Amino acid sequence: MNRETYEKQRAFAGELKPSMKRRAVDHDYHERRIYLVTLVVEGRRPLLGRLAGMVSAEPDTLDYPHIEPTPLGAAVAKMWLTIPEHHPGVEVLAFQLMPDHVHGILFVTRYLEEGLGKVILGFKQACNKEFRRLVGVEPVAVAQQQAQQQAQQPAQQPLDRYHGLLFERGYNDSILLRRGQLETMKRYLADNPFRLAMKRARPEYLRVRQGVDVCGSACSAVGNLSLLTAARKLRVRISRSIDATLLEREKERLLAAAREGAVLVSPAISPGEKAITRAAFDEGLPMIVLLDNGLDPMSKPSGERFRACAEGRLLLLSPFPHRNNRVTISRATCEALNALALDICEGQ
Repeated sequence: MNRETYEKQRAFAGELKPSMKRRAVDHDYHERRIYLVTLVVEGRRPLLGRLAGMVSAEPDTLDYPHIEPTPLGAAVAKMWLTIPEHHPGVEVLAFQLMPDHVHGILFVTRYLEEGLGKVILGFKQACNKEFRRLVGVEPVAVAQQQAQQQAQQPAQQPLDRYHGLLFERGYNDSILLRRGQLETMKRYLADNPFRLAMKRARPEYLRVRQGVDVCGSACSAVGNLSLLTAARKLRVRISRSIDATLLEREKERLLAAAREGAVLVSPAISPGEKAITRAAFDEGLPMIVLLDNGLDPMSKPSGERFRACAEGRLLLLSPFPHRNNRVTISRATCEALNALALDICEGQ
């Protein structure tokens, strides 16, 4: 959808609800591009595989966390790998099967007449066919089940007509925009079984909590909440105009305190704050990082932050609601985050 059409229709679209399945405005899904695509099984049912392995195992060993596919999962994986046979302009770069969802990376190598949406639709239809063959679910039975569920809803709620068969309606896509992003995408896919194993092994650190009372603010949080009760907490707030010598001195002071058990607290907004929190992170020191975007219940910390949360040395907090769109952080938001950091450190 182009920007002009989007603006014309927005006034009639009602309230904008958070969704990871919304297409990017002003992006042509027919053009040459690389996409990370995610599809979720309807109802999050673990139909595609079983997690096996141990978080303590070394990578590239048989015991490292991995997914053992069900017959349906194996069929879904096969369908994904055959996408280029039906769409010669599309290459499969990676695929990761999970118990209740799949991730895949597709490279649209040339202008695609049918667009990415039709490619995904064809894949889902092929998977539905395998679902019926292997599980024995008839379309009529599914329709009857959904109608029964709708009839049981309170009268004031609209009927839900948005169920899929095997996968939920729609899909999530992430568009590759920067150099190096492809390798990040591939690592994310490969790490998925390990991340799931860590979530199950350390649920207290990797489950998003909503409405956590932090100094009178209702926050979403993930990580080690006990860091909030540390005896000594130090705010990291650095002016953008700080002299390099003073910055280095402040960094050493804060890192030395953290090595002695103090917890550093910061939204890490200014370059100086980012430098200090980066150094603390690299040393594995305890930190509370405040975010300008709230955490969705299905959110997971990414990359290094995931491991830091799992190890109990990081807490991510946000006093703001979750949004899917990116916005430039405002002065008011910066002030609110810095004020919350001060309250946390002073025990307000």
